[in-house]
Amino acid sequence: MLADSTADSTPPAFELPTSAADVSSSTRQAASWLDDNWQSWLASGLRIVFIVVLALVLRAAVRKLIDKLIARMARPAEDEAELGMIGGLLANSGVVNTERRQQRSEAIGSVLRSVSSFTILGTAALMVLSALGVNLAPLLASAGVAGVAIGFGARNLVTDFLSGVFMIMEDQYGVGDEIDTGVATGTVLEVGLRVTKLRGTGGEIWYIRNGEVKRIANMSQGWGTATVDVQVGYKEDLAQVEALILETADQLSKETPYDELVWGRVKVLGVESVAADSVLLRVEARCTPGKAPQVSRALRMRLKAAFDQAGVKLKEEAAAAAAAPVAPVAEVLPPSVLADPTSARSLAAKPIPAQASE
Repeated sequence: MLADSTADSTPPAFELPTSAADVSSSTRQAASWLDDNWQSWLASGLRIVFIVVLALVLRAAVRKLIDKLIARMARPAEDEAELGMIGGLLANSGVVNTERRQQRSEAIGSVLRSVSSFTILGTAALMVLSALGVNLAPLLASAGVAGVAIGFGARNLVTDFLSGVFMIMEDQYGVGDEIDTGVATGTVLEVGLRVTKLRGTGGEIWYIRNGEVKRIANMSQGWGTATVDVQVGYKEDLAQVEALILETADQLSKETPYDELVWGRVKVLGVESVAADSVLLRVEARCTPGKAPQVSRALRMRLKAAFDQAGVKLKEEAAAAAAAPVAPVAEVLPPSVLADPTSARSLAAKPIPAQASE
């Protein structure tokens, strides 16, 4: 009985037709099989074509929408009121030049286009496999398990990627900016979605993962502040000194290249500290971001020349004379008691005379 069932379940071996009747029978079976299945094939083919065409059209529409958004982001600052809340957030109403806007918008557009294309085409591929009769349950389950495993193993990579995307969208820094990330300070050479490259003050190159950056100080956005501490003598007329400082700073701001580096009038904030021989005044100037050291050095040099010409003293002369070194005086020792030959100590120090031999 078992042998019979085994024999029945075995598929018949394929045999070539040997006669005209066999050929005619095989042809009729093939035609019948095609007649029974062509409708399902046609429906599946039309469904696949529809899915592919719909995915391509949707992808083109999304990319066109992203291009419009990127074009709106690259508008000048005066047009940001028309962008709306989302566009204004992405455009960043800070002082950003046109080149920086263009670079940031291109980076954001590249990320958005890649994400949208991967999502749309990946979904279309799964729908095509389903239309072909492929069971997607094992595939999706395997993909889910692999995604969880990759998520645990590459969580730092995902964190770096997301941090890089938001850094670019919020325009926290760009190429050429001088920033302080907490772990390193320098000039930005390259901004990536995973790593930011900095050139340090000593010439070294820092590779910093975006996910490790907790706070960023950008010294190249908005404006910079050049601060100069001016020391004058205690008895100098502070009103005259202040007028001299403002006149010198005004002349500096009209000369090239400082006419483009200094933004606005230089301010004398007032007395910072008072000592016995000098008074310290603080001067502040708003300047181009990243150019504060250059402006400070030039202002110090001009103020020194102006003080020398006007006879302004940096310290009081009396205090300087008092601080001059004094020639050392020879130490005078007290007289020794041994100098008196009649003193008790002098007599005690005399040698014992030798006794005469008998």
